Amino acid sequence: MKIKFASFSSLTLALALALLSACGGGGGADTPSAPTLVSIAVTPADASLAVGATKQYIATGTYSDGSAADLKDKGVTWSTSGGVASIASAGLATGKNLGAGAVLATLSSIVGSTPVTVRGPWTAFAAGGAHTLARKSNGTLSAWGLNRSGQLGDDTKVDKTSPAAVGTASNWSQVAAGEFHTVAIRTDGTLWAWGFNQNGQLGDGSTTDRAAPVQIGKDKWVAVAAGKAHTLAIKSDGTLYAWGRNFDSQLGDNTTVDKTAPGKIGVAVNWSAVSAGDTHSLARRTDGSLYAWGGNSEGQLGLGHTNVTREPARIGSSTWVSITASASHSAAIRADGALFAWGFNGSGQLGTGDEAAQLAPMQVGLASDWALVTAGVNYTLAVKANGTLWSWGTNTDGQLGLGDTFDTSNPKQVGSANNWVGVSAGYKHAVGLRGDGTLWVWGRNEEGQLGLGNLIIRTVPTPLP
Repeated sequence: MKIKFASFSSLTLALALALLSACGGGGGADTPSAPTLVSIAVTPADASLAVGATKQYIATGTYSDGSAADLKDKGVTWSTSGGVASIASAGLATGKNLGAGAVLATLSSIVGSTPVTVRGPWTAFAAGGAHTLARKSNGTLSAWGLNRSGQLGDDTKVDKTSPAAVGTASNWSQVAAGEFHTVAIRTDGTLWAWGFNQNGQLGDGSTTDRAAPVQIGKDKWVAVAAGKAHTLAIKSDGTLYAWGRNFDSQLGDNTTVDKTAPGKIGVAVNWSAVSAGDTHSLARRTDGSLYAWGGNSEGQLGLGHTNVTREPARIGSSTWVSITASASHSAAIRADGALFAWGFNGSGQLGTGDEAAQLAPMQVGLASDWALVTAGVNYTLAVKANGTLWSWGTNTDGQLGLGDTFDTSNPKQVGSANNWVGVSAGYKHAVGLRGDGTLWVWGRNEEGQLGLGNLIIRTVPTPLP
């Protein structure tokens, strides 16, 4: 047998090829490197958060290969700045203090952040005879003050000096407070009422007081107003209804008979806003026209006389954007921003610089930058377009918020704040909302209607804790 040996050169080549193969050479593909984290985006971006409320944040990473992924299971670390919020390891932030800060997510030395603003918890409110109600951003409703007729809706008749929960519902959208009763609308359009019901002002078909909210029918509603002992409301189809006391024809149905259930006013289907006083009513249509009816002994209807009017009658020919009816005076802002008032003026509540009653709308000063107006018993509050708050009229309990108890017949600015976005005048106390979501109270407090935990009067706006 012959043995054939390979040549030296052949052996050398084979060995070289083997070495190249072991080292990954010889034309083999390189192992791809893992993509690296390039940036982190934190969402929701530039969000606001109420004190005590929570918001879930998400950290999304962008990688060197252009891909993106949620970082929740990749060891991301959460933190906040500015001392306004705290945040859990899973990205759930809780508002702690008013102000601006940031939410940050960190992973592998890469940091992503987004601004966060923490606001007060309040969004809607109403001042009644001696009680107050307010809605939080989470949709819950709180009440405080006089409760002897169940007007707080907490299923008791015990007065409260601090906010008490109105049941457990978290879908309230708007609320209105009368002298001793309350009405409110939920986000589903249903209407609810509670409190004093001697004249049927709750609208549930009875004259029985209710200490907890009761639903009024099955219809859908978009606006509601509560007067001394009657209620006005607008359905989703634009029709207007009224019920309760009607001795002065404040229900607008051409009678003086009380109603214990909603009764339709006329045939118009374009009503957009309502306001109820002690014995009279105001309502605006979608075209801006303003109508009044009911008691008129002081000219509070603005029709140029003092006769009771049993059905809606138009006030002049102007168009209006904000309306308010009180005990015996009324006020409204015209579409051009000018403010007008009419009716009783014994305490200077019309803001015209004197105490002369007016039977028709009289302009308040020359300013044309008014944004909203509300009237209490013999006093008026209004907010200008620049966010400043003004007041005039009686001030026996500091309800003007001017730091004293002196009446004034000319509008005076309340403090120096310029971020007021809403205000409500009760019998002798007032409530206002600022743009940061904080609620402020002032005036009479003998029934705890300021919600500050005591019965001490306040002559300047004081923040609700």
